[in-house]
Amino acid sequence: MADPGKAGVAPPPVSPWAKLDPRDVPITHRYADLPPVPAERLVPAWIRQRVAAPPLWLPELEGDRSRIGTAAIRPAAVLVPIVERHDGPTVLLTQRPTHMREHAGQVAFPGGRSDAIDTSPVDTALREAWEEIGLMRERIDVIGQMPSYLTGTGYEVTPVLALINPDFELNLHSGEVAEAFEVPLHFLMNPRHHERRHLVQPGIERQFLAMPYSSGGREFFIWGATAAMLRNLYRLLMA
Repeated sequence: MADPGKAGVAPPPVSPWAKLDPRDVPITHRYADLPPVPAERLVPAWIRQRVAAPPLWLPELEGDRSRIGTAAIRPAAVLVPIVERHDGPTVLLTQRPTHMREHAGQVAFPGGRSDAIDTSPVDTALREAWEEIGLMRERIDVIGQMPSYLTGTGYEVTPVLALINPDFELNLHSGEVAEAFEVPLHFLMNPRHHERRHLVQPGIERQFLAMPYSSGGREFFIWGATAAMLRNLYRLLMA
């Protein structure tokens, strides 16, 4: 979810800790005691079946309404794109430009706030994926939705799960997306790569989940709402 605000819409207020680097927040817990999602479940056919007919389960992370106060809740949606690579599924993510007003450089799913023309969260997610990264609808096979997640900036975000035909080309909107990259699904669905971080400073207290990922000598710091929704996907696939 790169930037819910659009032209002509007042952006949400910047949180008091927005300029802090989340990498500097101390790690308070690692999840080495939790098992990874079994390999046989990390295939498109199994994922499709699980999403279509899920067992009884509850999301682990639902957001934090206490940080929003009396602000109006605004609907939004993101696409959770699972790319069907021959050597194993990956999740397609984006990184925000460094010039963004809030959380510059943050890793996100394609997505944003709902517009009046959108008839459903699916419409929002597909439209935003096209606008942000040029992902054509013909390459997207929507398989379901997960429970919404409430962000600290007042957006109730619906994650829309989709399988993506790997024969695609992207066209990034440079104002909203600096780059797009893929992370192996098995990495994200292994809690050994999940970290709980907790920040306490005068006037600021915040906890969040993080999933740092390194590839080609670079680190992509997946955290906040994006990491929380991935953790909820882990709970769904493990249910």
